[in-house]
Amino acid sequence: MRTTSFGVIRIATKGPGDVSGLMSVIDSGAIDPASILAILGKTEGNGGVNDFTREYAVAALCTALAPHLGLTPHEVEQRIAFVMSGGTEGVLSPHITVFTRREVGEQPAGISGKRLSIGMAHTRDFLPEELGRSAQIAETAKAVKTAMEDAGIADPADVHFVQIKCPLLTSDRVEAASARGNKTATTSAYGSMAYSRGASALGVAVALGEIASDIGDEDVLRRYDLFSKVASTSAGIELMHNVVIVLGNSASSVSEFEIGHAVMSDAIDSAAVIAALNSVGLGIAPQATAGRKFVNIFAKAEASPNGSVRGLRHTMLEDTDISSTRHARAAVGGLIAGLAGTSAVYVSGGAEHQGPAGGGPVAVIAKLSN
Repeated sequence: MRTTSFGVIRIATKGPGDVSGLMSVIDSGAIDPASILAILGKTEGNGGVNDFTREYAVAALCTALAPHLGLTPHEVEQRIAFVMSGGTEGVLSPHITVFTRREVGEQPAGISGKRLSIGMAHTRDFLPEELGRSAQIAETAKAVKTAMEDAGIADPADVHFVQIKCPLLTSDRVEAASARGNKTATTSAYGSMAYSRGASALGVAVALGEIASDIGDEDVLRRYDLFSKVASTSAGIELMHNVVIVLGNSASSVSEFEIGHAVMSDAIDSAAVIAALNSVGLGIAPQATAGRKFVNIFAKAEASPNGSVRGLRHTMLEDTDISSTRHARAAVGGLIAGLAGTSAVYVSGGAEHQGPAGGGPVAVIAKLSN
């Protein structure tokens, strides 16, 4: 009998250190802090190597949750998966999405079909010279399969979004590799974010059978015909391993929620966003679908590497003042916010091997009345 239920709630934040919304929800009894499985957030930093709003947000959340769980902040971070994506350009609004898991005594009435299920796993710590290379691909693939088992998902077709937090290189990490006689994929800290994101995404594609497993170092950031339709990877300075969160639908879940996805072919692919909304029975805003309620939408965005969108030149890659990832987040964020009817949507920049070049996956979670 199905006895696992998953919950999802989106909470606005006033800043990267603001935990008042989450504490209010906990105090009201709407969330049992012991049931929190993962927290995904958008913070208003620059999304780059020196975006410490991500680490600040995680520290604030861990400190606030520690007394409720009887743990130290460090132990909270080990227990809950935190993925903070920096950059809320344009209309994007800072927020967190809290995912919970609890065991229920018996299957609620009216629950049928496959419902939202979430699984988590971690890779081992990587050496700096392994980032963006085959080792990161292989270890990520293993972790995705482990997370699928944790979610009770056997069929890759039931996986609709795989969120990964992955490491990046710093000058100290590059120097440590050099001291051992090894070269890193790049010596650029900012460039390493793309390598790490790309290798992690290829690991998802391998795990789900989207591409063959015989890929190597030379394919990362070169073979853009190789990609995952459900991978979303975000690099940060605060870790040296990959945190993997698999979101899909499972017959073993009695959740009130459902997830679906589509793939944007480019940054202005509104049809794909609408298809993602339709995949969970929703339409574009204002959503008035009976028995369905929009919860959140998750997407990847990047400036097309060939410098054009549908044959017309874009200048995102040539702007020396503003990073192309910031341009892409703003553009895709505005498109999605208009169709979803809210600016509190999760749009992450840098979509290397995450959907076709210049595009990216887009997933939607809806709450069902039964």
